Amino acid sequence: MPKKQKTKKIKNRKKTKNIKIKKKTKAEIKASDKKTTNPGAEEKPEIKKIKKQATEKRIYNLKDYVVYPKHGVGKITAIEKATIGGIEIQFYKIFIEKEKLTLTVPINQQSKLRHISSINQINKCISILKTKPKIKRTMWSRRAQEYDQKINSGKIYELAEVVKDLNKNTDIIADQSYSERQLFEKAYERLKSEFEAVLKVNPEDVQKKMDKALGRVQISETGT
Repeated sequence: MPKKQKTKKIKNRKKTKNIKIKKKTKAEIKASDKKTTNPGAEEKPEIKKIKKQATEKRIYNLKDYVVYPKHGVGKITAIEKATIGGIEIQFYKIFIEKEKLTLTVPINQQSKLRHISSINQINKCISILKTKPKIKRTMWSRRAQEYDQKINSGKIYELAEVVKDLNKNTDIIADQSYSERQLFEKAYERLKSEFEAVLKVNPEDVQKKMDKALGRVQISETGT
């Protein structure tokens, strides 16, 4: 009989130990909950990280000419800072002369910008303008979409290809549809503005250079 009582006591001890362990774990859970719910010193570095905007190293300077794909050549008129939503943002102010438009481009989004082309790239564009236009048999709506994408790509060679392909060697409006004329003029003016910025010559001389490459020089002369 005494042996049975001992075994009971041992079992009771085990139960009390288990209860103690459970109480400890609950207390730990409560303590951890308090740490997460109550704002403490540990959360401050996280707030600071949010305020520090991820940014790229600035590679453009004041008065630099740059190309923004959807608008063409622009000039950086200012590099400014502003606080928006508690976050300090540095950005470029870019004036697009052809559209009389000022863009605000955050420095951490400057991958959308590119430097204006080099002289060698301009010469390559002239060579492209001298080649024969590619005649595609696809529907005009699809071709128009492709041309528009090339114009807004920001790539100067693609821009030159659009000008070359849509060039009709004539200034007579009847020889082109309205949408063709619009796309040609958009591409032509955008390419011309980059030529002006790179070559640093007046618009008339740039136009003569481009028209000569396109074979439009005689038409422009007879029209004057």
